[in-house]
Amino acid sequence: MKPAPFDYLRAMTTQDALDALAQHGEDARVLAGGQSLMAVLNMRLAQPRMLVDISRTAELDAVRVDDRAGHLVVSAAATQGSVEWRRSLRDEVPLLAMAFPHISHFQIRNRGTVCGSIAHADPSAELPLVLSALGGDIMLRSKKKRRTLAAQDFFQGMLMTAREPDELVEAVRFPLKKPGERHAFAEFSARHGDFALVACAAVVTDDAIRIAVGGVADRPVTEIWPRLAGDDLRGALNDLSWKLNAQDDAHISAKYRRNLVRQLGWRVIEEAK
Repeated sequence: MKPAPFDYLRAMTTQDALDALAQHGEDARVLAGGQSLMAVLNMRLAQPRMLVDISRTAELDAVRVDDRAGHLVVSAAATQGSVEWRRSLRDEVPLLAMAFPHISHFQIRNRGTVCGSIAHADPSAELPLVLSALGGDIMLRSKKKRRTLAAQDFFQGMLMTAREPDELVEAVRFPLKKPGERHAFAEFSARHGDFALVACAAVVTDDAIRIAVGGVADRPVTEIWPRLAGDDLRGALNDLSWKLNAQDDAHISAKYRRNLVRQLGWRVIEEAK
């Protein structure tokens, strides 16, 4: 199939994009890298009347460190590759550096954007999982206002977010590594480059464990525990595996998914300790 007919606007400034979103609202979709959106359009799962292309909006193509706030800030048109290939990324946000090689293939990361993946909100995607695990946030902007939402408030279900129709995901903010933090990431997929059937990310300190799970519930789910070990940790992971309400599907059974949560969860926590 091919997309339904639509009008096209190449936004050269952020204001161009905001004006178009204000005018067209729910009838508009934002095109950045297009790696998720074009598939959705081709299958006619979305039929916007206006496509607002921000891929050449220079002011939105930025990746910077905000030392004062302690964030790596990735703007809306910045590609995944431009973040992945930062020489300093492993020191800045090591969990993000660990996750990038699992995201599809380098050709996709060369075009796809970080903010696009966050806005798409696929529960099996790696970037929403990492943002949730780190407690990052999303910067939203419309013609009338700006607001910032925590990842846990932004993701509301499968392919569902708290973004209003006239809002642009202007940037996402990943917290910089804090002293004493250790990280690990693992996922299970049918083959490399496929979406994860289950993915786990862990952030461990001397006092706490923060674990996030993707690919099971309708959004990334994050839990914070004290420094559990042995049977206590296995029990907490078992409880989490049931809490996520895994379902049978064409790929694997709910039972197998629960077991993957236990096994991958144990692995990432042990690696991060």
